Amino acid sequence: MASSTRPPVTSAPLSPPPDDARLGILYVLASTFLFNILNATAKWLADDYSIVEITFFRNIFAFLPCLLLVFAGPGIASLRTGRLGLHMLRGLGGLASMLLAFTSYSLLPIADAVAISFASPIFLTALSVPLLGEKVGIHRWSAVVIGFLGILVMAKPSGIGQNLGFFTALGGTVVGALVLVSVRRLGRTEAPLTIIFYQALVGTAGSVLLLPFGWKTPSLVGFALFTVMGLVGVAGHFCQTQGFRHAAVAVVGPFNYVGLIWATLFGYLIWHQLPGPGTVLGGLFVIASGIYILYRETRRQVAVVSAAPPQPGAD
Repeated sequence: MASSTRPPVTSAPLSPPPDDARLGILYVLASTFLFNILNATAKWLADDYSIVEITFFRNIFAFLPCLLLVFAGPGIASLRTGRLGLHMLRGLGGLASMLLAFTSYSLLPIADAVAISFASPIFLTALSVPLLGEKVGIHRWSAVVIGFLGILVMAKPSGIGQNLGFFTALGGTVVGALVLVSVRRLGRTEAPLTIIFYQALVGTAGSVLLLPFGWKTPSLVGFALFTVMGLVGVAGHFCQTQGFRHAAVAVVGPFNYVGLIWATLFGYLIWHQLPGPGTVLGGLFVIASGIYILYRETRRQVAVVSAAPPQPGAD
């Protein structure tokens, strides 16, 4: 049981591990593989179960480990917050993004849906100006324009299902970028575990409320697949977090795009689907744009840190 005198989790942060680029890259590569197993499993389950039910099981398997971490670590007192409203909005945004993403997997070849999701840094950069008051220079705006051109190339008309799939994937990406903006705001005052806990709590509660509109009792095989989906999702988030702890974002970030290779491979082996030329070309534009935005963002942060005067007592 957590002691009432235990200090808050933010009062004694863990020291970051020494930089190890190879280990960080391996963790990120593992996370991309695991996330694509999750995506492929969700697409497979969508043939027999509703998107609502898939989303519920994805959230419940994220919430339970968070709950265990809270009680095994800093205790329930660490969840006190003065920004509950923003936590709720972030949680609802995460739920909406997940529903849209899983819908797009059911409608599109999985490589197409994953390629569209890579536009998240483009929308994050554009939204950071009005919502966070950040300054974006000509270099990053140019990358945003190139990324939008890539999205337009991928937006080829190919039937009602394909068009709906494209717009749900794009909608999920935009909402996901809004969620990341809220994370930036919350990260200024809230501990990481607090942010993750409320995201999982709201996602689970919201999907429970939606379950009456799409519940089907899982078969033994179905429940096993839901379990696999949940566990690889938790493992994927752990590997991703470890990757960014062991190496700089600029080093490991671009390796997230290896996920498109896994998505293409799974799509071909399971559903005999390959991305079309428009998806490949547009995806290359989006990936190049995302990598350049990542590069410029890293340079900007380094410049800010280098220019800042030393603070008394600062680490």
